[in-house]
Amino acid sequence: MSPVTRILSGAALLLGLLARPAAAETVNLMSFPVLFQERYTKAVIAPFEKANPGIKVSYFGLPSSAQMLGTLRAQKAAPQIDVVIMDLAVSKAGTDEGLLAKLDEAEIPNMKDLVPEARRPELAGVGVTFDNLVLLTNTDLVKERPDSWYALRDKAYAGRVAIPAMPDIVGLALTVILDKAEGGQDPLKTVDKGIAALGTIAPNVQTWDPRPEVYAPIVSGQAAIGAGWNARAQLNHDISGGKLAAVLPKEGSVFQANTINLTANSPNAAAAKKFIDYALSAEAQKAFTEAMFYVPSNAKARAAVSPEAIDRTALKHTERMIPLDWIAMAGRRDAILEQWRRRVIPLSR
Repeated sequence: MSPVTRILSGAALLLGLLARPAAAETVNLMSFPVLFQERYTKAVIAPFEKANPGIKVSYFGLPSSAQMLGTLRAQKAAPQIDVVIMDLAVSKAGTDEGLLAKLDEAEIPNMKDLVPEARRPELAGVGVTFDNLVLLTNTDLVKERPDSWYALRDKAYAGRVAIPAMPDIVGLALTVILDKAEGGQDPLKTVDKGIAALGTIAPNVQTWDPRPEVYAPIVSGQAAIGAGWNARAQLNHDISGGKLAAVLPKEGSVFQANTINLTANSPNAAAAKKFIDYALSAEAQKAFTEAMFYVPSNAKARAAVSPEAIDRTALKHTERMIPLDWIAMAGRRDAILEQWRRRVIPLSR
């Protein structure tokens, strides 16, 4: 090969290498599976990847925040997950154990637009979605939509009630709501009135462990009425052709937050921070609210979400939301769980 040929061949090889796309960075995201994963991927991840072709987001779904925390613990020495979306109380445990890195507004500028309740100094991460507990009914079996949590003890639904018991946070949230309805003053001190109210509902309960979630047995008619979270209820309403209805009862409800977090020693921290910033943006939060009816944590997104989607959240009924400090409540969970085991579950059919 002549020197000229070698030069031309080398130049062609160099141009070929330069023309190849750079290998994409991968952000490993862990959060809830199935419907949440499907809608979050379409509403948030896909637009992010389109705007950032050098970054790919791989989604790992787990059924509960407790399982996510267990995964982070197992990977502490060599983290593989970069970002995790989990419930607020569990993210506090992850923060305390040094599994999560503190987010910095200088690196995540969209944090400045978050509502105050999305930012807690005790947490490494910040709130990304809010949801509230609702009464669930099968519209074929419950013709007249009830407006009270006390419909759960109506003898017409004997053996047809489905409620996820504690330690599921649905059970804890319902305890607090009923305690307030019965005149309780401070759930951080006692929820005896709520436990007593649950005791009057227990004889109607068909299952305290609905599978795979509480929505499926109500949609199928296996159960007629129950309790669950609004966002998944709204989505199951649509998917089932209206067989499931979600009601915000007159006694009120509680908000529960999911947080978005950066894992400590994330192997892809720079790309992960870029994704977290996008996930907190008004654009991403608006899209996810309209896809799955979670209340956004970004104040600008709340003003931009379509009226139709807002009407399917609790944003117009915040006066009915009972204040609940989930972080402080975490210290009471074991004691309340013991009350469930002794005074509620044994009274079911």
